[in-house]
Amino acid sequence: MESITRKYSYLLRPLLIVVDLIIFFFVVFYFSNKDYLNLQFIFYTTFFWVLISYFTKFYNVYRYTHTSRLLKLISSHFFIFLLAFFSYFSFFKEGVVIREQFKTVIVFIFFIIILKFLFFILLKKYRLSGGNYRTVIVFGDNKSAQNIAVLFSERKDLGYRFSGFFSEKSSKSKNYLGTIKDGLKFVLENTIDEIYCEVSSIRPIQLKEIRDFSSKNNIEFRLIPENKAIYSKDFTLEYFGIIPILKPKRLPFEKIETHLIKRIFDIIFSFLICISLLSWLLPILLILVKIDSKGSFFFNQIRDGADGKQFYCYKIRSMKTNSLSHKISATKDDQRITKIGAFLRKTSLDELPQFFNVLKGDMSVVGPRPHMIKQSEDFENKIDNYIKRNAVKPGITGLAQVSGYRGEIQKKSDIENRVRLDIFYIENWSFLLDIKIIYKTLISVFKGEEKAY
Repeated sequence: MESITRKYSYLLRPLLIVVDLIIFFFVVFYFSNKDYLNLQFIFYTTFFWVLISYFTKFYNVYRYTHTSRLLKLISSHFFIFLLAFFSYFSFFKEGVVIREQFKTVIVFIFFIIILKFLFFILLKKYRLSGGNYRTVIVFGDNKSAQNIAVLFSERKDLGYRFSGFFSEKSSKSKNYLGTIKDGLKFVLENTIDEIYCEVSSIRPIQLKEIRDFSSKNNIEFRLIPENKAIYSKDFTLEYFGIIPILKPKRLPFEKIETHLIKRIFDIIFSFLICISLLSWLLPILLILVKIDSKGSFFFNQIRDGADGKQFYCYKIRSMKTNSLSHKISATKDDQRITKIGAFLRKTSLDELPQFFNVLKGDMSVVGPRPHMIKQSEDFENKIDNYIKRNAVKPGITGLAQVSGYRGEIQKKSDIENRVRLDIFYIENWSFLLDIKIIYKTLISVFKGEEKAY
């Protein structure tokens, strides 16, 4: 049951947003003018509710969030939302503000406060009964590590199950389970959700090892800092009661809004390309490919997608039909490449059908380029962090490709640099970075690439 809860926990915030908006429109319907419930009003209030909640972090309520923090979130969110709400009537209702509108927002705020605290209290009671828990271990032996262990053991309402602590210095405590090495082995043999490290009693090289281990095994990593620690910009400071905890900042693709922004852009951009370019260019290319060689126009190949999900990647056939097309990628002066195929590959026109993959949701316009299954299986065993590329949808173009790493992989450093740049893209994504990569891709198409064969 717990694994199912974790699997779909990312849906909790969108569900809460929907519930809050339903309550809002319900209150408007019963306590205000029903004429307001038109598409313009619904779109306006929904847009600003979601936008304001993003900036006020209204739905960023965690198991360790204090009630004072909850009140602060509610106050800041509603202050800004009320300004947006009354602005609607200034913009679209000629500045008419009537008593019904004040009554509407007061009733709505009342309902949301009650619902917010009710959900908060019920969730704590649910955790006290043993549900919605997260299993944790602690690395370190100083007082800070002992304090967090005591907190997890005593505050059952936080929903943490403390399994024990590990350190190089042995202890007679019943919670001591062994050395750091024993702890890493313990994690692999048990279901552990979070790892806490007390920085003053663990060597830097061990901290790096534990963090890399956590990342590889998809386990949340936390630091228990020294009182005078210098906090890295890669971490955010939080408090469990009075105990400070450093949490790595969320990567862009760990945020729902990143996936939403990319998906909306992918659909709009790909649709425009299909209508304005593919609608007339593909029939012309179809004729040229058919005249040049026998075989199908499209070439479909299974590739690895996000989270290891495989899909058929579409391309325009640029080679003569051969039995090695799914095993060996193109090389310089490859005899399998047709005359028109050489032109298609040089200009990257053979990749155009992948916009259909984007519309289907298998790919994104920008992302790590997908490799042949045989290559992926080989690289996964030889290249560090290669599997991290599968954390996001593959792209038609990517940072590695516009940085000169495309085409044939002649030496190990070629694929290592691709993986390095792909991981950099995943960890540092921004919408402007996508635009920059698309711009550079268009420039390289017109200039021509040396490795485009």
